[in-house]
Parts: sequence; C-alpha cells; structure tokens
Amino acid sequence: MALYTRAGRARPQRSGFELGVWYLMRLSGLALFVLALGHFSITHFIFDPATQTAQWIVDDRWGSVLWRTVDWLMLTMVVLHSFMGVRTVVQDYTAGGARTALTMLLYVTGIALFLMGTIAVMTLPFPVK
Repeated sequence: MALYTRAGRARPQRSGFELGVWYLMRLSGLALFVLALGHFSITHFIFDPATQTAQWIVDDRWGSVLWRTVDWLMLTMVVLHSFMGVRTVVQDYTAGGARTALTMLLYVTGIALFLMGTIAVMTLPFPVK
C-alpha cells in the first residue's frame, strides 16, 4: 500500500516486502523498455520482416544462445512486471480471504506461465547447420 506525500505522489512504505515490490516494478519496467525497444529495433529494422517466418526464428534467431537468453530475459521481465502490477491492483481492491485467494492464484498462474515460457524458449533443439 502506498503512502502519499503532500504533493500527492505515491511513495512506498519505508521497508519490507512492499518496498521491494515497488523497486522491482520500476527496475523491471526499465529493463522491459530496453529489451522491448531492442527486440523491436532488431526484428524490424536490422532484419527484413518479410523473411521472418517461424522457421527463420527457430533456425537463425533461436539458434544462438545469446538470442535465447535475451528472449528469456524479456519473458522474465514481462511476467514479473505484469503479475506484480496485477498483485498491486488485487491488494488495493480486495480484502480478507478474497485477497489471499486471488494473490495465491496470481502467484501460481505467474509461476506456471513463467515455467511454460522458459520450457518453450530453452528446450527447443538447436538447429544443425
């Protein structure tokens, strides 16, 4: 829960888990900005979008450990940022047992989506060239 200054700006509580979530949201948002802008620039300006088929992604893009790592980092930041944002909404608008149930459901869903994305990115076999 955020505290407000005289100017009406939200600031986090001074310590604890909520402060960590507050900083994590800002850092993951910054990382997403850099990763998404880099991804967009590379896929739309450096490479020809007309040649980017599913086979191109598997062979050329995900054929490199570097690109798999970059895509995995983007997946990690998207899941982290989005689920911490939804967690904030749940904490602000629910109370009691509903808050606990929705928060636990959110954590389980976030972990499941993260694991499925990680499996998809990391277990695809490297192409033989």
